[in-house]
Amino acid sequence: MLKFVKNHMESITGIEIYPLISLLIFFTFFVVLFWWVLTAKKAYINKVSNIPFESTSNNQES
Repeated sequence: MLKFVKNHMESITGIEIYPLISLLIFFTFFVVLFWWVLTAKKAYINKVSNIPFESTSNNQES
C-alpha cells in the first residue's frame, strides 16, 4: 500500500514543496516558543504556575 501512495504522490506536480513547508512551520513554532520561554517575566511564570493551587468557589463542589 505504501508503494501505491508513493507512486501516486510522485505523479503530483509541485508536491515536493509540502515537506519543506511543514518543516519550516514546525521549526518556526518551536523557535518562537523557545524565545517566549526565555523572555517571559518571572512574575508571570510564578502566577501561572500557582493557578492549580488557588481555591475558588467555582472549582470546589459542596
